[in-house]
Amino acid sequence: MRKALVLARRELAGCFFSPMAYVVGALFLLASGLWFFHRIFVPGNEASLRPLFEAMATIMVFAAPLLTMHLLSDEYRSGTIETLMTSPVSDAAVVIGKFLGVMAFYVILLAATGVYLGLMAAYGQPDAGVAAMGYLGMVLLGSTFIAVGLFASALTGHQLVAALVGTAILAITAIMMQLIVTHSGEPWNLVAARLNAMTYFRDFSRGVLDTRGVVFFLSATALFLFFSVKALESRRWR
Repeated sequence: MRKALVLARRELAGCFFSPMAYVVGALFLLASGLWFFHRIFVPGNEASLRPLFEAMATIMVFAAPLLTMHLLSDEYRSGTIETLMTSPVSDAAVVIGKFLGVMAFYVILLAATGVYLGLMAAYGQPDAGVAAMGYLGMVLLGSTFIAVGLFASALTGHQLVAALVGTAILAITAIMMQLIVTHSGEPWNLVAARLNAMTYFRDFSRGVLDTRGVVFFLSATALFLFFSVKALESRRWR
């Protein structure tokens, strides 16, 4: 775990020197800010961040793959993956370290949106419980989306391909499943609801702590991190 934390610190520092991380972070904050000021922070509206959380969750479908597309694909392209594989660091430590580094950067982005909560508190009375559960849901959702993006990056040496694969997987689990839930009958809508990340996230955005959602996000995160380790291990045999 110590080696994973060293890699996490290196990855986090790399984010602050990466133009793409700044671009993605700026677009994430810009999109969420525009949504907040045009749809939520309006006289007469309810003092609730719930619509903002749901908007940010949708934005993450496209932002997470862009944040993670370089994690392993860039190592493949530059050849530095060979150095990692011959160093006394396990594949699991490499995957976990890179995951934690991007997660730390993502949490910093989320913390920056706390200014919206401050503005609402200054002019209204937002529900603190809803805000807390919403941010917890964003952290859990982000961990799953980042793990998916990391897995996509582990599959190819091309960053653009990794971004497209990650976006496709997230679009299926977050957008297509919602369309099936809305427009299909039983049993397909019930199956889609169980596999739909947004179904579980909406409970958090409403201020509800549902253990099924916690289990879903943690299990999905662990599953895709496991897939990432296996994809990295397969490189040893090529």
